[in-house]
Amino acid sequence: MKKVLLYIFMVLGVIVLSACGNKDTGNKGADSKESSLVYGRGTDSVSLDPITITDGESFKVARNIYETLVQFGEDDTSIKPSLAKEWEISEDQLTYTFTLQEGVKFHDGTVFNAEAVVKNFERWMNGTVDQFPYYGDMFGGFVDDKNHIIDTVKALDEHTFEIKLKKPSAALLNNLAMTAFSIASPSAIEKEGDKFGENPVGTGPFKFKSWKRNDSIELTKNEDYWQNGYPKVTKLIYRTLPDNAARLNSLVTGEIDIADGLSPSDHKRIEEDSNLQLLKRPSFNVGYLGMTMTQKPLNDSKIRQAVSLAIDRQAIVSSFFEGLATEAKNPLQPTSLGYNENTEPYTFDVEKAKGLLKESSYDGKVVELWAMPVPRPYMPDGQKVAEAIQKNLETIGMKTKIVTYEWATYLDKTRKGEAQLFLLGGTSDNGDPDNLLSLFFDESGSLNNSQLNDVKIQNWLAEARSTTDETKREEIYGEIQNRLREIVPVLPLVHSTPIVGARSNVENYKPHPTEADDLKSVIVK
Repeated sequence: MKKVLLYIFMVLGVIVLSACGNKDTGNKGADSKESSLVYGRGTDSVSLDPITITDGESFKVARNIYETLVQFGEDDTSIKPSLAKEWEISEDQLTYTFTLQEGVKFHDGTVFNAEAVVKNFERWMNGTVDQFPYYGDMFGGFVDDKNHIIDTVKALDEHTFEIKLKKPSAALLNNLAMTAFSIASPSAIEKEGDKFGENPVGTGPFKFKSWKRNDSIELTKNEDYWQNGYPKVTKLIYRTLPDNAARLNSLVTGEIDIADGLSPSDHKRIEEDSNLQLLKRPSFNVGYLGMTMTQKPLNDSKIRQAVSLAIDRQAIVSSFFEGLATEAKNPLQPTSLGYNENTEPYTFDVEKAKGLLKESSYDGKVVELWAMPVPRPYMPDGQKVAEAIQKNLETIGMKTKIVTYEWATYLDKTRKGEAQLFLLGGTSDNGDPDNLLSLFFDESGSLNNSQLNDVKIQNWLAEARSTTDETKREEIYGEIQNRLREIVPVLPLVHSTPIVGARSNVENYKPHPTEADDLKSVIVK
C-alpha cells in the first residue's frame, strides 16, 4: 500500500512540476492542445484599427487579427490570394472584379461577404486624412477629392464585388495587400465606434483577448478560422520591452520566443548561443534626419544644405550598425522600382557647411533635435544617433538640444510639424515606390513630417500613381528623387538590415520585409 501511495504522489508531483514549468509562457509541444508564442518588441501599438494607424508596431499585431483581400508572398511583395481567391482586370485596367472565399466569418460570428467589403471601402472613402491617413496617401485622397482614383465599389453577388477606377493604377493590388486595408467586421465597427481600435474584430487566425497598455497584447487562436490547420499555436502574446538589452536577456532566458528591434551589436551573442537563432529581415527601409520646413531656422534652404553637409553619415553607419546597414542617398529603398542610382550623393564637407551656415539666416539660437524614444528597424538606437549628429552640428557652429517624447506623442507632434530637426524613417508597406514617396512627401502625406509642399513633386506623384507604364513611372520617380536632393526636406541616413532573434525551438518563422509578420504558421516546440 505504501508503494502504491508513493507512486501516486510521484506521479502527482510530476504533473504539478510540469504545470508550473509552463505557467508563464504556456509553451508546450507543438502537437499538444495548448502552446503559446511570445513576441518581444520595443514599444506598444498605438491602435488596432488598421485603417487609422501608420506605425509598424500597430500593423505588426493587426496583421494577425485581420486579413486583406490579397496578400504578399511569405518573403517578398508578390501578390497572392487571400480573402479574395481570384480576380480579373478589364482590358482598359479600370475595372477589377474579385471573387471572395466562401465560408469565412468574422471573430464576432458575422458573415464575411461582398457587402462587408463594400462597407469597409465606404467607411474608408468617406473619411478624412486625419481619420484614415493611409487611404488618402494610397488612393489619391477621398471620395470628393479630384485625385481620388476609385470611382465605385459595389457587390455583384454574395461572393463577388467590383472596383471601378477613374484612371489606371499600377499599385492597386499592392495597396490592397497592405495591413492598413484589412477587412474589419462592419457590425463590430458600428457597435464599438471610436473604441473599435481597442476591441478589434477581423477574420484572421488570431482573435483579440486583452491589452495592457505598454505591457502586453494577448491574442488567442481563432477556432473557426477558414484555413484548416492554422494557426499552429493557441496563444500569441506581444510583450513590450523598451530596453534593447532587457529584451535580449528575456530571449536568452526563454521568457520570450522572438525578440524584434535588437541592436546590431547583439548578433554575436545570438550566434554564439546554441539555444538561439539569428534571422535577418530583408531591408525595405530608410532612416533619415527630418527638417521641418515650416519651422525656423529650417525654412532656410541654405541651413538645410549646411546640415546635410555637416553630418558624417558613414561614421553613423560604421559606429551603430555593425555592418548591417548601408549609407542612404535616397529616401526610397534601393530594391524599389524607380530607385535613382544617379542621384547626386550627399558629401561630408565641414568647411562648406560652415560657409553656408554663415551665409544663412541662422541666428545662433539652440535648435531642438528630436530623438526617437524606441528602437526602430531602421534605427535601433535613436538617442546614440542623435548624439552623433549633435556633435557634427556643433563643429559647424549650430547648437542643438536633444528632445524626446513617448512614442505615440512623438509621432503625433512630428506629424503636426512641431519639431525642428527630428529622427524618423519608415519601412515600405508594399514595395511600390508610391508608398514611401507619397507617405513622406505628398502635401497631405500621413508621414510628411517635414511639411513639404512642392508643386512639382505633387504633380509627379499624381501622374506616377495613375499610369501603368513602368518605364514612365521609373522616369517620374527618378525626377522626384533629384528634386528632393535639391530641396532637402530630409537627409537620408541609412538603409538597415534589421536582425531578429528567436529561440531555437521556434520553427516556420520568416521575418517579412514589410515588418508585418504573418505568424499563423509558426510552431514553438
